[in-house]
Amino acid sequence: MAKTTKKKKSDAPKVKITLVRSPIGFNRTQAATVQGMGLRRIGHTVELVDTPATRGMILKVRHLVKVD
Repeated sequence: MAKTTKKKKSDAPKVKITLVRSPIGFNRTQAATVQGMGLRRIGHTVELVDTPATRGMILKVRHLVKVD
């Protein structure tokens, strides 16, 4: 049988992102970025690890999201 490993909780800083505007009517790449962040509908909030990649995604769609 394969060994199972326990996953540790990440102590990395996290950032909460909420979708406040619809990506409809904006560039398709922005809609893809919103989808890639895991946001599905207006008012939906996700918690992502605060990395340079995540910050870049937030910067690209800063007019559509709210960051807490």
